[in-house]
Amino acid sequence: MMTQAFYTGLSGLKSSSYGIDVVSNNLANVNTAGFRGSNYEFSSLFEQSMCTVHNSTSDSIGLGTSLQATPMIESSGSYLLSDRSTDLAIFGDGWFGVQGNDDPLYTRNGAFTFDENDDLVTTDGYHVLGTMGGNIDGETLTKQLSEVALEDVEKQEKLRFPKTLIYPPEASTKAEFIGNIGTTPETRTMSASVVDPNGKKNELKLEFTMREQQTPPGTQWNVKAVTQDLNNPTVIYDTKEGVVAFDESGALISSTLTTIDNNGAPVEIDLGSGFNGVVAISNVDISASTFADGTVGGELSGYDVNRNGEVIATFTNGMQSSVGRVAIYHFQNDQGLERVSGTYFSPSVNSGKPIFYQNENGENIVGTEVSNFTLEGSNVDMTVGLTDLIILQRTYDANSKSVTTADEMIQKALNMDA
Repeated sequence: MMTQAFYTGLSGLKSSSYGIDVVSNNLANVNTAGFRGSNYEFSSLFEQSMCTVHNSTSDSIGLGTSLQATPMIESSGSYLLSDRSTDLAIFGDGWFGVQGNDDPLYTRNGAFTFDENDDLVTTDGYHVLGTMGGNIDGETLTKQLSEVALEDVEKQEKLRFPKTLIYPPEASTKAEFIGNIGTTPETRTMSASVVDPNGKKNELKLEFTMREQQTPPGTQWNVKAVTQDLNNPTVIYDTKEGVVAFDESGALISSTLTTIDNNGAPVEIDLGSGFNGVVAISNVDISASTFADGTVGGELSGYDVNRNGEVIATFTNGMQSSVGRVAIYHFQNDQGLERVSGTYFSPSVNSGKPIFYQNENGENIVGTEVSNFTLEGSNVDMTVGLTDLIILQRTYDANSKSVTTADEMIQKALNMDA
């Protein structure tokens, strides 16, 4: 019995020490972003019944305890605002994926940044995993995307982007004119900025002059269209002339002006129809507004991450495009994840393989809310941790006392034998 008490105390010391290690590690990471704390679970070793009759009041003598498991605390930590768009937080279920030294690792710590190569990485250098937009060829953006669809889990890759990226120019194909030229015989002008195939902005200018010979009802106007250099009007690319006619109410009923050349690219001239476009109405203020498609070229200003986890490239011409997306992984059993170190976990047989949620159309989706300019803090409650630490220390002291007592009993027994 004395030997049993000795070993029971030793097992208690060992278990308490393990528990103190777990709680101490939690408290040491109370300020670590994305840290998931651990609980401790003890189990009894073999027990010896003191009664031969089994009933609910039977007493037993245990042979000590052992640490059975250290399950992860799954509650979310507090959310903290930051000043970087690359700081991401997951509200709800999900994990970020990063490329470890060999296999992918999973974390709730979204403290990401773009390194010197414009790769999206963690603060300790792991590459963040996600889906590339596939709209970059070398250093040229091939397509403007509002969002990037998630590929399958096994197709996720490092989010790496070029340091130099060009938004190619898009020549204008259509210019729309809206306004009121009135009914008095005065020259009216309207102008629109149009982009040529070289990405240069030019001016498309319309000049309306009332015809000397009018055919009532309504009015008829000569219109002259000119494409010219925006900064040097003496450089003329093309000139077209036509006639526009309005009915007695001022609605546009016809126009012979169709297209004009813009330094190698045809531009459709759209004056509208009826009251949708250019009109000639008396007793209404003279006005003019225009819209033309096309985009001048631009150079990369930088990369940011939006609240949907989209990596956005911004250009000097004011345009933006999604070029990648941060992946959010899910597991059948988060408790089955194995802690590798700090905030990093790896899947196991108990957790299952990482998966993506899907919508009713079978498309991969994030399946949770992601926010930028935000970090998830540690989910460790310091007050609970300190309380557990005190309890474990008292338990350690009690087991230490039991070992000392057992030792004294053995010494007395030996002395009695002598």
